[in-house]
Amino acid sequence: MIESRCGILCSECEYRESMGCAGCMNISKPFWGDRCVIKESCESKGHDHCGQCETFPCEQLKAFAYDEKQGDKGLRIEQCQKWKDE
Repeated sequence: MIESRCGILCSECEYRESMGCAGCMNISKPFWGDRCVIKESCESKGHDHCGQCETFPCEQLKAFAYDEKQGDKGLRIEQCQKWKDE
């Protein structure tokens, strides 16, 4: 089951309950800011997640996945690849 546009597993997110987040598949604006460029990019191309994109993994997704403070060392990219392969 696809949980997010970028590969984050919302079911495992520490902020899900505390922030009342329903995940980017179910919200128009993220709890952490005004917009998410990853979400906007997927939705504008009609994709459910980044793994469906012809430029996967793009530079934006890589920067997000490997960000020193908020990245996950590429785990979300691996998850998008799993969804793509299903």
